[in-house]
Amino acid sequence: MENIKKNRALILSKINNIHKTSFFSKSNVPKLVAVSKKQDDYKIDLSIASGQRIFGENRVQEAIDRWTNRIEIHKDLELRLIGQLQTNKVKQSLNFFHIIETIDREKLAIEIAKNFNVNSKTKNFYIQVNTGSEPQKSGIDPIQADSFIKYCIEDLNLPIIGLMCIPPINEEPSMHFLLLQNIANRNNLPELSMGMSNDYEDAIKFGATSVRIGSLLFGERKA
Repeated sequence: MENIKKNRALILSKINNIHKTSFFSKSNVPKLVAVSKKQDDYKIDLSIASGQRIFGENRVQEAIDRWTNRIEIHKDLELRLIGQLQTNKVKQSLNFFHIIETIDREKLAIEIAKNFNVNSKTKNFYIQVNTGSEPQKSGIDPIQADSFIKYCIEDLNLPIIGLMCIPPINEEPSMHFLLLQNIANRNNLPELSMGMSNDYEDAIKFGATSVRIGSLLFGERKA
């Protein structure tokens, strides 16, 4: 059985140590978002028992099935949607997730704005930027990012607080983290969701405020 408590302690220690020596050491320590998609229930419960409170899910229905009972028991959990959101799942998502990190196109932003209100559980949003301009990947192209951010904030009145990215697998991630940081700085967005199990150390050096980690915490997930 994976020692999730030990894994979490090691990850948090590394996050702290890297942050302390980074250019961003005077900012808050980056948050650990546990990527819980497709993980066994016992691993989820062990991570909660170890003190983990922020979780990221990729699919809306899977998240609802997994977390509905747990969020009734543990009132302090924070759930983030970190996978692509289909427009027909917007209402469900706004009533379930605390943060949605993946606004990636105008049609989705408009649908969210139509359904978002003071009663929504979701309070804040991130925009996903396709920093590698990969055709198979979700996200706003970096060239369009500034205008899209402005559109979401000024025209749609959405509380956009940050940006999210997934660098290309075969490229140096640091240049993508720097690009995302520059876009965020230009648009006065304080939050950066970037870095996963294989590159979170670099992400922290470039100003990540949260890192999304699955396999390092839980072990390899089910196929």
